[in-house]
This record gives sequence, structure tokens and C-alpha cells, in this order.
Amino acid sequence: MSQLLETLPAPLPPATYPAGPPRRSPAAARFVRPALVLLPLLLIGGWALTDRRAATEGVARLASADPWWLSAAFACTCLTWVAAACVRQGALPERLPPGLLVASQFAAGAANQVLPAGIGAHAVTLRFLQRQGVPLPRATASLALYALVKPVAKTLVLLAFLAAFPEVQRLGAPLPGDRALLTAAGAAAVALVAAVVALVTVRALRRPVLGFLRTALTDARALHTRPSRVLALWGGAVATPLLQGSVIATVGFSLGLPLSWAQVVLALLVAGAVAGAVPAPGGIGPVDAALVFTMAAFGAPVGTATATVIGYRVLTVWLPMLPGALVLSALLHRKAL
Repeated sequence: MSQLLETLPAPLPPATYPAGPPRRSPAAARFVRPALVLLPLLLIGGWALTDRRAATEGVARLASADPWWLSAAFACTCLTWVAAACVRQGALPERLPPGLLVASQFAAGAANQVLPAGIGAHAVTLRFLQRQGVPLPRATASLALYALVKPVAKTLVLLAFLAAFPEVQRLGAPLPGDRALLTAAGAAAVALVAAVVALVTVRALRRPVLGFLRTALTDARALHTRPSRVLALWGGAVATPLLQGSVIATVGFSLGLPLSWAQVVLALLVAGAVAGAVPAPGGIGPVDAALVFTMAAFGAPVGTATATVIGYRVLTVWLPMLPGALVLSALLHRKAL
């Protein structure tokens, strides 16, 4: 027995044992959580300082608007968050808590005004889904399905409006021409070819991308066999541009905009198709200018169209900004995000 013990290697001294993973100090942990809670408020405050003139002018115009039409615009604004929550739920097989889902989309709206191209909303939603126990590949696939369904639904709504209201095409609306459509189709084809070439030539991308596509296609097929998910996914996606157009129309009616509801919705769809490719935060900037120009082409006075767009932004961006940041902070504090 003693000879066997002598043959065993001597134990390593304490200093040579491999160190475990670094532990976060309690002081650092107490600092990180409040910092994350306050970060949305700081970002919103900094963004607000850069565009306070537009908010001041919009609030001044809304103060003299018809309160009943503004109440209708506020109701349509609230329904846009419900529609977004429906699309998010329709893109997932798992059932999400409805109240927290709507709250997350309300908070995502505030984050979406800071980062361009919907990155803020997707980041908040991805974190929310992970907190609800959704695996990362499935959560990412749901974001991709959400991003795909929304423009497809908006295009279908645009085509339906052009078919249902042919008279609006004779009012001088700046619809995209054949050259613009061919340019867009060519750009999409070039992007698709570049993606295929990258997958073929770069092996490091092939496995994760193929796994993501496999998960996304499997979930999409499974979701479209469930009528409730199909209704939530496509119904919410179709309702979103209609509700957004209804907000603009009711704000315009409160200011005396001489356009019909169909003309305003079509103006929004055309403006989004023309300027939506520019990655501005929340679509602010290029889409606003295109929307004013489109409504003016339909026969609205430029001043009234501008005031309508400013009022729309105040109602959908500025007024929900602080409550949305507070909800975002509250979700972070509750560890729902």
C-alpha cells in the first residue's frame, strides 16, 4: 500500500490549481442593474434634445386641434402596439403572456426611436423572448419571420388599395415608376447573389446560417398549420399600416386636412415604399418628407400636411417616449428583459 502511494504524483500546490470563472463583485452587480435601468431614460433624453423644435411646434399645433379627432388618433396609436404584439405572438409557437408582450412592444417602441432600422425594437423583443424561455435560435427565427411578413403584408395592402381606389392614381401621386421598380429588383437580386456567394465561400458562416434557416423554415411551416397563429401573424401585419394611416388621417382631420382616409393611408404606403429603405431611427426624416410630398401631391396644402406629420410624430413618438422609457426601465428592473 505504501509503495502504491509513493508512485502517485504529488498534489499541486494551491497556487497552481486552475482558477474558476471570474466572479462579479457584489458592488459591481449593484451598479450594473441601475445603470441598465437608467440607460433608456438617458438615451431618450439625449435624442429629445436634438429635435425639440419639431416637438414644440407639433404640440402647439395639436393644442388647437379638434379634441375628438385627437382622441380617435390616440386610440389608433394604442392599437398599433396591440397589432405589433399580435405579429410577435403569431411568429412563435410558444404562448407568451399577453400583458407582458404588449408592454414589451410599448417599450420596444421607445427603443426603436433611438436606433435605426428597427434594431432597438428587435433587441428588446429578443431579450424578452429569451427571458420567457424561448431558445435563441427560435427567438431569432421569429424576428426574421416578423421582419419578412411586415413588408409583404404592407405590399399586399398597397396593391389592394390601388385596386380598390383607382381614382387616387389620377390625382398625381408619386407612385414608383418602372425604372425605380427595376432598380429595386436589381438591388435585391444583387444582395441575394452576394449572400449565396458568401455562404458558399465562407465556411464559418455556412453552419450557423443553414441552422438558422432550417429552424426558421420549420417554425414557419408549423405556425401556418395553426389558424390562430396565422390570424395573429398576418392579421396583425395587415392591420399595422392601416392603423398607422388611421392615426395620420385622424390627426389630419383634427387640423382640417382636405383628404380622405383612403388617400392618407395610400400616401403613407407610397411614402414608406419610396423612403423606407433609408435606415433612420423610427423612420423619422426621409419617410416624413416623402409623406408630406405625397399628401401635397394628392391636393393637401403643404402647411397642413406638414403640421399633420408633425402632429403624428408627436402623438406616436414624443408623447409615448417617456412612458415607454419608464416601462422599459420597469421591465429591466423586474428582469423581464
